[in-house]
Amino acid sequence: MAFFPLLPWLESLVSTVTSLSPAHAGLLISAVASLVAAFGIFTVTEQLYGPRSGLFAVVLWAALPVGIVQSMAYSESLFVALAVWSLRWSLNGDWMRAGVFASLAGLTRPVGLAVTAAVWAAAIVHMRATSGSPAGARPTGRMIAGLLVAPLGAVGYILWVGHRVGSPWGYLDVQAAWGNGFDGGLAFSKFIAGLLFSSAFPAGLALLVGVFAIGWLYRRTITEKQPVALTVYCGVVVVLAVCASGYFGSKPRLLIPAFPLLLPVANMLSRTRGTQAWVIVGTAALAAAVYGAFWLHGSGPP
Repeated sequence: MAFFPLLPWLESLVSTVTSLSPAHAGLLISAVASLVAAFGIFTVTEQLYGPRSGLFAVVLWAALPVGIVQSMAYSESLFVALAVWSLRWSLNGDWMRAGVFASLAGLTRPVGLAVTAAVWAAAIVHMRATSGSPAGARPTGRMIAGLLVAPLGAVGYILWVGHRVGSPWGYLDVQAAWGNGFDGGLAFSKFIAGLLFSSAFPAGLALLVGVFAIGWLYRRTITEKQPVALTVYCGVVVVLAVCASGYFGSKPRLLIPAFPLLLPVANMLSRTRGTQAWVIVGTAALAAAVYGAFWLHGSGPP
């Protein structure tokens, strides 16, 4: 019950209609979803900053150090595919599609609620922008329907788990049994401090630099005036990933959906002429591939 059901449902469906085992069906779903997600990231970035930035955004997302999970039967690829297209349609005012895909994202991972928050924020900004009154324009029927549908996936599953467990906080109890919770980053801060005051000082310093880099990139998403849907979505994803008290090795994987963080870097690379930009991303992709191979043959993904 700790794992949201859309990926297992799809694995069962693909396994039923093909000769694939559920495990191989999961690999196929993840592979296809990663391509859909990449195309969505390109489409959103192209709309905002042009095709060159869109291409670099996709390459950077694919070359994340833990990007290997996009080729595994994990839910990251499926979630990003659903989330990015929900954001894409919210940017274009297609509220029904945005709401449906937000609901499906909510059936994939609990952080799907970040997509719902983004769609709602985009709708509020849209209504205010299309009306001269301080209260904003009146919402249309399709907008209301989309906004109501958006949270149904995540909320519905959480309520179902609560019903099964016999407690309105049942899902949180299930997560706590796995050692997961939300403490505002206290446990993560203690973890980093423990590394800094031990023989693992370089690892602690690297984590600290990484946290500051995430904060700097998020600030850039705001100063570069990304649409409110992207900043809200990215902010919620980052807060839930960094401030959760679960297994600390999972945090880089949990940040994979936060693709808006990569857009400022993609824009910088798009302004770099010649072969320098491609040398940078090529080196990053090679490093990620080597890292992923050692990771899989070592401790494995968290």
